[in-house]
Amino acid sequence: MKRIPFVVAILFSLCLLGTAAQAQKIYGDYIETRNADVYTGHCFANSEIGLVGDQAILAWRVEKGEWDGVRLDGLSVVGVAKASGTLGDLYSNPYPAKAVLIVDDKATAQQREALTSFAQSMAGELLKTIVRTETAPINLEVDYDGEHPSAGRVKAGELADIVTRSITSKDHICGNEQVYFPTLAATAHSMPGVAVLNRFQGEGLGVDWTLREKRSAFVGHFAK
Repeated sequence: MKRIPFVVAILFSLCLLGTAAQAQKIYGDYIETRNADVYTGHCFANSEIGLVGDQAILAWRVEKGEWDGVRLDGLSVVGVAKASGTLGDLYSNPYPAKAVLIVDDKATAQQREALTSFAQSMAGELLKTIVRTETAPINLEVDYDGEHPSAGRVKAGELADIVTRSITSKDHICGNEQVYFPTLAATAHSMPGVAVLNRFQGEGLGVDWTLREKRSAFVGHFAK
């Protein structure tokens, strides 16, 4: 059996790495929160299903990449949604939903279109129907504990705010907590967290809110 020369093996490995890098065309940080606990036990989840969980904020910051051939490095976009039912409920349909999109004010007209298309692709049905689009300065930051995202912050002008922290032992109430609901958009890696602040004060959804200290957040990163 012939052995592959060492140089050929190295070149082959580099080709595989290059292919993988090309496949990952866009990546960055992601933060999400809603008005129902996502890290919880069955008893608490069942008490909220059908009553809350119909409101959500999803935020992305592109570290590097492009969408529809448009470079989006360093830009952010935030989607705020009001659904017809509890998002993530396996036994009822929470759609249709309506959404307000907040686009980074640093983006050009072309980049705004690409950010809109990106957010809708990532969130699917949740951001399908955009009833209002705003532009605002957006700041999104994620803290890491090693490779795991631990906390994050989003500020989209005066329209939306998210502040999260890590879950601690004091957040375990029934002792049977788990990630009961998955993220509303695909992530490469995410961790549940506590939304110290979850706020939307804008027009278009017929509702605004300010919620505090709820186990309703995810912090992570995406790669697509």
